[in-house]
Amino acid sequence: MTTRRNFLKASAGGMLAGVLGGSLGGNLIGTAVAAGTGWRMPDEGEAHAATWMAFGPSEDIWGRRLQQGARESLARIAGAIAGFEPVNMLVRERDYDVAHRMCGANVNLIVREVDDLWVRDTGPVFVKNELGQIGGVDFNFNGWGNKQAHAHDAEVARFAVGHARAQLLNSTLVLEGGGIEVDGEGSAIITASCVLNRNRNPGVGKAECETELKRLLGLQKIIWLPGIAGKDITDGHTDFYARFAGPGVVLAHYDPDPASYDHAVTRRHLDVLRQATDAKGRKLEVIVIPAAGSIRPEYRRDDFAAGYINFYLCNHAVIAPEFGDAKTDAHCRDVLRDVFPEREVVQIDIDAIAAGGGGIHCTTQQQPA
Repeated sequence: MTTRRNFLKASAGGMLAGVLGGSLGGNLIGTAVAAGTGWRMPDEGEAHAATWMAFGPSEDIWGRRLQQGARESLARIAGAIAGFEPVNMLVRERDYDVAHRMCGANVNLIVREVDDLWVRDTGPVFVKNELGQIGGVDFNFNGWGNKQAHAHDAEVARFAVGHARAQLLNSTLVLEGGGIEVDGEGSAIITASCVLNRNRNPGVGKAECETELKRLLGLQKIIWLPGIAGKDITDGHTDFYARFAGPGVVLAHYDPDPASYDHAVTRRHLDVLRQATDAKGRKLEVIVIPAAGSIRPEYRRDDFAAGYINFYLCNHAVIAPEFGDAKTDAHCRDVLRDVFPEREVVQIDIDAIAAGGGGIHCTTQQQPA
């Protein structure tokens, strides 16, 4: 299987050169469609109307064994969230009966063709305006820089916006929801390796990108993490590295293994975050959650995504992973209880999803109340 975190290792050099060269044209910002004013991307911890997911692992991408495991993980994630808020699960018609059996009656299944399960990236980025109206930004999903087939997934954002009866907001920026983390008060953390990558936005610099994101998401300050391109299919999404726990407070991933490429990356990110201030001028409080030291053997692989930062905030709860390492699992739980004292912390086994290179946050997209 080609996972999110080993894609480039497995890709042929010639094909990769073509992908990274890009064929998306020149300056994208100049033709952006106006979205009006007053839109704001709420913090994930604000009230939700629903969570969007996709029962989408396909055998040709995941392989039969991991596909089954990913389905089981998706059902656990959906079931945990459904205890706190509605879950809208996109599902291919041919998979409907399997999804219904595995997810149960508490999950709202919506028949829709999809290519994969990563709704954080394929779905819309929902926003609100001063009147409380809901909008959804279509950021033109292109398979993380044309690395994977995405004809169906490229339509997921518009479909979800229509189903939610929200206002569709267009942008000619190409990016994914996993690359954006906000505090709801005008601050964002974004990885340059993803958003400024020429396989998405050739010729677009930080200033142009910031102008567009501020217009669409109500941002005032963007904190840029370097990320790392070419090591996983996402080119280093923010939601694997840093998450706001609230205004001025950031939970940060750290990989303590010197043999891992993420070791140097996460150390550099910690340096950036500890020097950063948010839109209100506050110096960030950075709380570190190290990666799991060990994982269960069933889905163990070199590129297993054993980070705890990819949790999901739903109404009244935090849905977080546990990997079978008693020490680091407990540390994650304790940190989340401390920073989210009014939320229930629910830890679940998502090993098959992690073996596919992602986490709980990658499989979900919140629709604000």
